[in-house]
Amino acid sequence: MNTNRVKVEIITIGDEILIGQIVDTNSAWMATELNKCGFELAQITSIHDDERHIIESLDLALGRADIVLFTGGIGPTNDDITKQTLAKYFDTRLVFDESVLDNIKQLFSNRPNYGLNDLNRSQAMVPENCTVIQNKVGTAPITWFEKVGKVIVSMPGVPYEMKQAMSSEVIPRLQRRYNAPVLMHKTVQVYGYSESALAIKIADWEKGLPAYIHLAYLPNSGVVKLRLSGQLDDVLALQFSVNQQVDKLAQLLGKAIIAYEDISIPNLVGSLLKSKGLMVATAESCTGGNIAHELTLIPGSSEFFKGSVVAYSNDIKIGVLRVSSTDLENDGAVSRSVVEHMAEGVRKLLRSDVSVATSGIAGPSGGTAEKPVGTVWIAVSSEDKTISRQFKFGSLREQNIIRATQAALLMLKEIL
Repeated sequence: MNTNRVKVEIITIGDEILIGQIVDTNSAWMATELNKCGFELAQITSIHDDERHIIESLDLALGRADIVLFTGGIGPTNDDITKQTLAKYFDTRLVFDESVLDNIKQLFSNRPNYGLNDLNRSQAMVPENCTVIQNKVGTAPITWFEKVGKVIVSMPGVPYEMKQAMSSEVIPRLQRRYNAPVLMHKTVQVYGYSESALAIKIADWEKGLPAYIHLAYLPNSGVVKLRLSGQLDDVLALQFSVNQQVDKLAQLLGKAIIAYEDISIPNLVGSLLKSKGLMVATAESCTGGNIAHELTLIPGSSEFFKGSVVAYSNDIKIGVLRVSSTDLENDGAVSRSVVEHMAEGVRKLLRSDVSVATSGIAGPSGGTAEKPVGTVWIAVSSEDKTISRQFKFGSLREQNIIRATQAALLMLKEIL
């Protein structure tokens, strides 16, 4: 059994990927699942439906990886040439496989509106020297080759077909063949530091990490994810060591750490609301309903989300949320007094337990010397208290909306 690091290369085939007609989601899903099982990704490559390109890419991949996984290019039409190209590469011929045809017939028996035609039957032609794995949800079989101790697998590009093949057949077979070392990831999310400032803050801690634990910085809209990746043969020793390093990090960063898992901020807040049995409402001006959108993307959000008022105009702030016209005139819409009244107003109006409100200048115009573009006031309110803060995010409209949404959700987390 191979106890060294087992490297995998993924090759996606299809002109539609390279011209941007579809987005390659297969590789991301495959990489995640392989990584969970201790396999290391050497490279991800996308190529044309072209024989020379396929062969060149396979030669290069076999020079740096133990396993090469193809997706795409094995449909029944003339532009799908992966099967024929692999047969040529492995110096073999295509032969008819009755078991593949039986599998196709079984699939079509459940689809009365589809008739078996010559193109479907052609899927039963497979390279003679491969191991055939039946596709339980599609007509194109999975083919498994071996060469000088390395494994090459060709799978459909249709995502649900690929996922079924990977989960039920390919990964289990790879696990039996290779004894991949345990690979563990731990994510710590930090708020309130830029990437560079955080790197300076934790420099000594980072230098003290064991050689088998690697650190990656993943910044995203004001939050920096620190991902610790460790690899050892002893899973218990690895878990102990990673947890020990996380404890040291917690002593350094304290409340700047907002999560000890790779979870989105909306999901984190949603889970807290659900666990406490609380309902939230939002009053949004500059974020235009984006906070509500992010929360309602979560399945089951009706358990914690009450509703939203998008109070973009001052008329709505006054007429619906009962914001004082005097405050609007004296302090302006982007102010502490207005955003606090918005939060309190929507909480009372929608009878929620907690609320959050935003008012700001998203840009690119509308700023002043006193309140430049990117100035945002955010308030959160409960029955006991209302707190508010001013932020200055920057000059880009979309970025300001995203950052304000993130900051609002994190302030909501604080009040919970």
